Amino acid sequence: MKIKILFYLALFSSMGFYWACTHDDQVVDTGPKITRGTRVHLPGLTAGDSTQWKFDKAHSSVLWQTSYVGAAGLLTGRFNQFGLADVTDAKAIEYNVTVQPLSDTSWAFYENEPYKSFFNGYVQINTSNTGEPGRDTGCNVAGMGTVKIKNGVQNLAYPNLAKIKSKSIVFDPTSNDYIVTFDLTYQGKLAAPLTKTLTGKLKYVPQQRVQFGTSAAYSVFGLQFTFQFNCRDFGIVSTSVADIIQITCNANYNNK
Repeated sequence: MKIKILFYLALFSSMGFYWACTHDDQVVDTGPKITRGTRVHLPGLTAGDSTQWKFDKAHSSVLWQTSYVGAAGLLTGRFNQFGLADVTDAKAIEYNVTVQPLSDTSWAFYENEPYKSFFNGYVQINTSNTGEPGRDTGCNVAGMGTVKIKNGVQNLAYPNLAKIKSKSIVFDPTSNDYIVTFDLTYQGKLAAPLTKTLTGKLKYVPQQRVQFGTSAAYSVFGLQFTFQFNCRDFGIVSTSVADIIQITCNANYNNK
């Protein structure tokens, strides 16, 4: 009897050791830690209305980069003129103004209901700024198929206009970001504008309260949208740039 008891005790002990050895060293994959709030940001232009969010163009940017001759280091630049407006064909004209030609109000952001979010944006191609004036007013104008800048004019006419229009925005299952399906409309060196449906990633920089010196406090938030496109689709044949152009849109907002 004692022998049987000792046998079972030894058996149970060995099973416990086996279980511990085969499970203690396993790494449990819990997936990405995703945390989202319920912020809602809607546009408006009324100064002093803290429920309306204003696009802060002075602290925003639209940046581009591509590989030089398709193999060397990066070529980089930014567009000096851009906005958040739905530029319909009727609005795709030249404006004799130096300020924003259209209201930057064609957007909405719902942190936890992305299907309600949307945005429309545009850039003026001839305002590409690489920091090298000879390139910006010379080969860039010719290579991109656009026209030179006219003093006192905001040119939203083709072929100087490139615009994006979101079609759907959904949660990114791998992060706190969002996946955006959108239309890019651009003429480049084609005979007429072409629209391509692409995807990009949208990042939300959550709302924060800020105050500087004795000025009144206010809130800010940001959106960063990144995507890429093939410039050959739009007739760009310059050998100075690679096929793929990467775009980063940094949009900052405040409720002052």
